[in-house]
Amino acid sequence: MKITLKSFIIDLLFYLIGSIIYSLAIPAFVSPAHISPGGFTGVALIFNYLIKAPIGLTLLLLNIPLMLAAYKRLGIYFILRSCAITVLVSVFLDVSEKLTPPFKGDAILNAIFGGILIGLGLGLIMLRGGTTGGVDIIAKLINLKFPHISVGRVILLFDGIVVLISALCYKNLSGMLYSAITIYVTSVSLDFVLYGGDKGKLVYVISENGKAISKEILRGISRGVTEIDATGAYTGKNRKMLMCAVRRQEVSFICKIVKEHDANAFIIVCDAGEIMGLGFKE
Repeated sequence: MKITLKSFIIDLLFYLIGSIIYSLAIPAFVSPAHISPGGFTGVALIFNYLIKAPIGLTLLLLNIPLMLAAYKRLGIYFILRSCAITVLVSVFLDVSEKLTPPFKGDAILNAIFGGILIGLGLGLIMLRGGTTGGVDIIAKLINLKFPHISVGRVILLFDGIVVLISALCYKNLSGMLYSAITIYVTSVSLDFVLYGGDKGKLVYVISENGKAISKEILRGISRGVTEIDATGAYTGKNRKMLMCAVRRQEVSFICKIVKEHDANAFIIVCDAGEIMGLGFKE
């Protein structure tokens, strides 16, 4: 993989800013309310609570054997980059733990704003192909050995176990509920950074009047329409299925057009995490 100086500097800048934001979220919002963000950071918080171990150093020590075990399977470049990010996060965590004043307001605010900052920090890191290691690497290794087990399920299972253990250690079951809020807000914030708030929709239309519908869509909202050859399994008829990428607010307009031309048309509307190209994101 060829890496230019410009790309390296941009990657480093994103990793630095992302690591700082992530490391501020833990001592400012998550740790004071005894909330677990899941993952290896959640494990590090447990050790910090039980034996006062530094959060950043514990996180680094947890990742070292994992990185060594994974470099042959995931590639040396991926592991080196993950190691660099883990070191950054670990250092900033221990520094911010000493310098960042904890927020001692309503725990629900801790859960929400902690999740927002964690998602923002992780998003900036992942935008440039980075990872903080930990459960991400475990999930990738398990998925390589057992392809039928998704990465998302492994991460969710591990996070659930960490949150449960954290609640038992803190002797605070409400903290488990706050942790669930934090993890959910983190995922929303992360998606917002990675894919943007302007998610699109994919509309599929199966109709006998596909040509007329296509023309009306092109004329009405200037959206491109793709015709796909489709065959009905029951009827055996060949027809055109229309596919159109639109913004959320345009879905109702397309449905109205379709119904005007064919009351029996079949319409499928799907989420599109990200749409790039003419009329959308560059």
